[in-house]
Amino acid sequence: MSTSAHPSADAIRTGSTVTDRLVEANAHYAADFSDPGMDARPVLRVAVVACMDARLDLHAALGLELGDCHTIRNAGGVVTDDVIRSLTISQRALGTRSVMLVHHTNCGLESLTEDFRHELEDEVGQRPAWAVEAFRDVDQDVRQSMQRVRTSPFLLHSGDVRGFVFDVTTGLLREIDPA
Repeated sequence: MSTSAHPSADAIRTGSTVTDRLVEANAHYAADFSDPGMDARPVLRVAVVACMDARLDLHAALGLELGDCHTIRNAGGVVTDDVIRSLTISQRALGTRSVMLVHHTNCGLESLTEDFRHELEDEVGQRPAWAVEAFRDVDQDVRQSMQRVRTSPFLLHSGDVRGFVFDVTTGLLREIDPA
């Protein structure tokens, strides 16, 4: 049986949920699992901040193995306060020294605006405390994210911060000049 999260015909007939399918896949994974004996500190001492987009297979795209890096993902791969929190823990408690930012082409945040927050407020009666962080220019958004990392007072290591745009049609990274 495949461990893919794609629902099987049997799963659809029995009314299983996607989460049920994922839990089933985990049981198959765990059956052959053995503790790799790794430390929580990433071997390459790098943290990768990327978009949550399902088209980005970061480990495959970057040639990474389990244990190589910390991966922090959110909508747009934007450097928010919570990303700074994670990077601070990654650096100060777990030894990372480099930060790689990976945004991508055709991001969903390019089609949103901050009006999304107002629409949510109208629908549920409460405005979210967070910003959408929508953008029109992916290169400029990468530059902004690099700047946020480089100027954070909480981060010890801001010298090796590089930003990239992943092309979802070619799989190639394009580095963004921070200037």
